[in-house]
Amino acid sequence: MSPVRVVLTGATGFIGGAVLRELARHRAATGAVLRAVGRGPRPDGPAAAADEWVSAELTEPDSLRGACEGADVLLHLASALGPDAARCEAVNAGGTAAVMAEAVRAGVGRIVHLSTAAVYGRGPHRGIGVDEIVPAPVSAASRSRLLAERPAREAGACVLRPGLVLGRGDRWVVPALAELVRRVPERWDGGRGLLSAVAVDDLARLIAALALAPGSGPAAGGVHHASHPRPVRNGELMDTLAAHAVLPAQRGELDWPGCLERLRATPGPVSERQFELLARDHWYRSEEIWDVAHCDPGPGPLAAVADAADWYRERLA
Repeated sequence: MSPVRVVLTGATGFIGGAVLRELARHRAATGAVLRAVGRGPRPDGPAAAADEWVSAELTEPDSLRGACEGADVLLHLASALGPDAARCEAVNAGGTAAVMAEAVRAGVGRIVHLSTAAVYGRGPHRGIGVDEIVPAPVSAASRSRLLAERPAREAGACVLRPGLVLGRGDRWVVPALAELVRRVPERWDGGRGLLSAVAVDDLARLIAALALAPGSGPAAGGVHHASHPRPVRNGELMDTLAAHAVLPAQRGELDWPGCLERLRATPGPVSERQFELLARDHWYRSEEIWDVAHCDPGPGPLAAVADAADWYRERLA
């Protein structure tokens, strides 16, 4: 059998880099050939694990011509984050449409597209399945990522919506929690919020399993939640971070109206919406995709805190 040829966008990012490392780890056993697509010349770091590097810009469709030529699998993990709505739409919606068009033109048989559970917007959400709630994104990034799902689905992609992603390289979840615990040092609404979360290395294993599954057909069509099947309580997460000296321990408790009052009285970059996302119920049922991929979800995202504690401490310092 010829080796599986995998094209990966977003290889220099938090999740994409972890996926590239995971695929490289299986290379000796599978013979997979890894082609990374990114901006400019090949950088140092995780991208060095790729066998091939294609320089392209997602917002310039002509630059993608040939990027998927001869490929069996496309893993589209690149995205733009932040408040710039025009850039998010250009990269996430327009760029995804261009990548999918190139994959279809090249005859790629298996596509995995990374989205986000943030497309659901404001909670609380508890134990929600994919078809049980209508997405209502509130940020520029999540709105554009929802738009990006349409061309991905039309191309036959398996669309993944993870929740909070933890581990080395996380520059959003734990840094945001660090800011919030300074602004609101009490335990938020008793720490009862149930959160869908996943360790970045476990998410990478899932994506690699979907990419390298036997056969040449689609890995799993449609949309799937891609967090660890077991939700994490906000209080458990905060206690674990405190136990590893990543964050200070919370003092006392404060009900939710009191939390919001204190947050508003102490301004900072993290928004009220983001506070809700990290502190209140945002739990989406995720068992199905792990079963489909025949992939063990692992011990859960709290284990990733221990593995990444030194990285988090250095980052927050």
